[in-house]
Amino acid sequence: MHTSSFFKRILFVVSILFLYSCDKEYNAIGADLLGENHFDFLQYTSDVVVYNQKTGPVDATNLPINALGIYNDPAFGKTTANFATQLNLAALAPTIGVNAVVDSVYLSVPYFSTLKTTNTDGSHVYELDSIYGGQAPIKLSVFESNYFMRDLDPASNFTETQSFYTDQTAIFENAKLGSRLNNASSPAQNDAFFFDSKEIVQKVTAADGKVSLARSVPAMRLKLDNSYFTTKILRAPAAKLASNDVFKDYFRGLYFKIETVSGSAGSMAMMNFKAGKITINYTEDLVTNGVTTRVPKTLDINLNGNSVNLLDQTNVNASYTNAVNNPNTSLGDTNLYVKGGEGAMTVIDLFKTPGELDLIRTKGWLINEANLVFHIDAAKMATSNEPNRVYLYDLTNNRPIVDYYLDATNVTDPKKSKYVFSGIINKEEVTNGRGLIYKFRITNQIRNLVKYADSTNVKLGLVVTENIGESNFSKLKTANSFTSKLPKASVMNPLGTILYGSHPSVPEDKRVKLQIYYTKPN
Repeated sequence: MHTSSFFKRILFVVSILFLYSCDKEYNAIGADLLGENHFDFLQYTSDVVVYNQKTGPVDATNLPINALGIYNDPAFGKTTANFATQLNLAALAPTIGVNAVVDSVYLSVPYFSTLKTTNTDGSHVYELDSIYGGQAPIKLSVFESNYFMRDLDPASNFTETQSFYTDQTAIFENAKLGSRLNNASSPAQNDAFFFDSKEIVQKVTAADGKVSLARSVPAMRLKLDNSYFTTKILRAPAAKLASNDVFKDYFRGLYFKIETVSGSAGSMAMMNFKAGKITINYTEDLVTNGVTTRVPKTLDINLNGNSVNLLDQTNVNASYTNAVNNPNTSLGDTNLYVKGGEGAMTVIDLFKTPGELDLIRTKGWLINEANLVFHIDAAKMATSNEPNRVYLYDLTNNRPIVDYYLDATNVTDPKKSKYVFSGIINKEEVTNGRGLIYKFRITNQIRNLVKYADSTNVKLGLVVTENIGESNFSKLKTANSFTSKLPKASVMNPLGTILYGSHPSVPEDKRVKLQIYYTKPN
């Protein structure tokens, strides 16, 4: 092993580590950068015990991304995602003139999309991202909400932020006021709403009367009731529009209610509602030198107040329910059900064999690389959408592990950042290939555990994730046996995956394993 070639490779790795400056020890990141070539390092495989854990309702307050719609997952069941939000005036104390009349009111929330083509006429073709179920219609109703979403929790003597949970749909359902606001005659606006990938095209009339087309990215664009906003906003007492604190009590927000359309499986979109707004277009009198003219005005209301994603689970798959409610914590489960939203996670116990970790420590191994590999149960996931990424973290302390912090790799697509740490799905190399494995490099986590006898062998958690850059946690409504928190990015993702576990009944080549590559000390 001690050849000239070997030492040249070692020198290369050490150089990479020096430049990277995240870890001065030999050679976690270097090995990652060099791929699957383990330089003839010795390999040790450690058994892992992994099992399911139900999470239940979770704090879904002010999520960066929210689900809206219906997603039917054969492996898990049906999720209906409703949404509620406060509103804020874009400009405080607006001056509303005499004889103000609403011309139109539109609510607009842009979708996540990618520009694919620009045509010769200036039009654009977009592809929507994070849409499940395509254009299958759903019933969408937007109501005024009379539920006040306060900032601080009175139960904490107003010292902590107020939490709103995924299972609180009934609260907002009972607090909705009047008729739905998206009451346009077109079914695509309400009774048969779908997530349309077409760009938004609007006619704009300049002061000289010239008409042009304004193009913008695809969005949920709903025409709202003119008379309602005339009364609620244009005829509101000036004091109600003077500050957003007062305004949020006067107009407490909107409730987006989702229902099934007969004959449709439904569809769901991941959306950034805080980028959304209501635009009120109106005209009012302008008197100049005794001459009255009508002038156009605009008033914007932003959807960036307190919000909550409301998730209703129905038609739950019996296998999923049984697995998460009856975990085998000693041998591990046969299958792992990892689901986002109000779902389930996996608990991971390393080095459960008595004396195993102590024995490794006495050998003085130099840990070159350590991988935790999860195999996807392709048969059980055959007809389900697969999450692009899962997330491994320190469950004992509710924080990322050291390898997450040390990985500074980044790419244009933020969903693929930290690709050395990974958890990104590995698929078959064919068109529309299915997922094979999720793999994590946890070299530094294992190296520190082996090197320092006083380090704690913590439990690890595995969840789906919507955003690898989001490392904060959300509170569970009811703590389970292992934790009172859940990674926030998991709450934002409605998908799930079924993995092979660690039970002895699982075929050896599919069983969860910890792979350790090492060299012996001189």
